[in-house]
Amino acid sequence: MATILVVEDNPDNMLLTVMLLESLGHTVLSAVDAEAGLTLARAELPSLILMDIQLPKLSGMDATRRLRADPVTANTPIVTITSFALSGDEHKAKEAGATAYLAKPYSPFDLLNLIRKLLPEA
Repeated sequence: MATILVVEDNPDNMLLTVMLLESLGHTVLSAVDAEAGLTLARAELPSLILMDIQLPKLSGMDATRRLRADPVTANTPIVTITSFALSGDEHKAKEAGATAYLAKPYSPFDLLNLIRKLLPEA
């Protein structure tokens, strides 16, 4: 299975995502803000990053740009996730370097299908 980093500041969303991923056998790393997520991504080199867009201090979009600019994390798949899906957000996420975009609320099946698509070996 894969190691997946979840960067999410909402405790309920974090708990549900971690429980879902761990129940499928994935190793889950978690960060409650972008700075901690950047540190974990560089240190642990996860197979996939699930990045909330609306984070305190540094946004998920800015964190995604930083991950793409770093040779160590430049090729890690990043799924940006937002609960405030607006027209153009998906395009902005792709411009920031996101591999995929997921709007909340999403079904567990949507997330799992996306992970299978991005990590077929997992």
